[in-house]
Amino acid sequence: MATIGGLFRTVVKNAAVLLSGKVFNAAITIAAFGVAKRGLGLEQFGLLILIHAFAEAVGDIARFQSWQSVLHYGAKPLGESRLPDFQRVLRFSALLDILSAAAGVAVGVTVAAFVGPWLKWPPGTAPAAMLYVTTVAFMVSATPFGVLRLFGRFDLMARQTFVAALVWLVGSGVALALHAGLDAYLAVWWAGTFAAFVYLAGAAWRELHRQGALDGLDWRRGHLTEGFDGIWRFALTTNASATLEMTFTHVSTLIVGALINPGGAAVWRIAKTVADAIAAPAKMIIPALYPELAKLRAAGDNHTLGHLALRIAGAGGALGLVLLAIAAAFGGPALNLIMGKGFEAAGPILTWQTGAAVIGIWALPLEPMLISTGRAGQALTVRLVVSALYLAFLAPAIGHFGLIGVGVSSVVAETLLGAGMMLGVLHWYRDPSSGFVRRRRRPEALT
Repeated sequence: MATIGGLFRTVVKNAAVLLSGKVFNAAITIAAFGVAKRGLGLEQFGLLILIHAFAEAVGDIARFQSWQSVLHYGAKPLGESRLPDFQRVLRFSALLDILSAAAGVAVGVTVAAFVGPWLKWPPGTAPAAMLYVTTVAFMVSATPFGVLRLFGRFDLMARQTFVAALVWLVGSGVALALHAGLDAYLAVWWAGTFAAFVYLAGAAWRELHRQGALDGLDWRRGHLTEGFDGIWRFALTTNASATLEMTFTHVSTLIVGALINPGGAAVWRIAKTVADAIAAPAKMIIPALYPELAKLRAAGDNHTLGHLALRIAGAGGALGLVLLAIAAAFGGPALNLIMGKGFEAAGPILTWQTGAAVIGIWALPLEPMLISTGRAGQALTVRLVVSALYLAFLAPAIGHFGLIGVGVSSVVAETLLGAGMMLGVLHWYRDPSSGFVRRRRRPEALT
């Protein structure tokens, strides 16, 4: 049996690989934003951000978190060399991706035709936004993520993360040199999203071939969900939870654009992007943690699962405090240097958003624990309640504090979210059937 120390080192190693890609991605993305802002001006750049945020919001609503189904239901049959069962999980997951892509594009294009006035888009913007929303088809494919995570190919995932950003940077540079308008930058952003999708899908397909996991695959054979009790409920629950999570990113951007203006949305979104980049060293533990929790759950080793999550929380939280100090000291000047005039107000917003991210870092293993131990419904309930409170509080906070109100709302929401998830984990911890209480004294499991 793997020790907690060994699993901890595996999670940190995989997180470090993902972080290398995240660092490049963040740097290139912020540079691309800087070039685009200089080429378009603050208001037009804000419009680009709003249209992209709208497409991302549609994609997040439409996307099933099918990668979670691949891990949760695919780890055991793959470990037991039951290829037909594993392939049925893949087929189920791919079907969810296809259906969500079709639904997302249809709904997104329709809504984009009418949402412009509410988001303060200038007249005539709707046709370009409707074309851009077709990127939803490339945003919803989650099955490749599950495949690469299950096989431990975090190196391929790390490379994928900066493909889109690199296209954005190069394309924005060309558009700037040509003095192009908003339509050209939207085309660049569309191409970047498509390129990232092609890379990810190709990498996952090659890895499945390399592992022999496609041998004898028949897309028509067998009932997709037979033998996988609760898979539809699991898929729907994890999808709803992830949809609520985007309340704190894309929906917030759209609300800021509606209540203030596109320029304000751009300032907040850049501050949020930089805050996420600062918190990335700790947050990269989450995608690296999920596969290990899934394997421990499949093996019935809930004791090790619990202790591993506790160790991750302590290490991530300590790192988060260091990152918050860095953001408070250097975040504002760095934003002014990169983005130029118009972003002076983003420094305090960045500090608040980083504070919210640090609170999330302390709580980062809690939701994966609930999902991995079959308590996805509890995680969903917590997110539903907190998201509703966040949205109810957001508009008054913006009205009273301005853009900083978004950061204040985020801090409050992350605190409530962490507390709610902790209550769910404590309930699992005290449940004798979890195996955690009965075996907590075994010294060999704590090495």
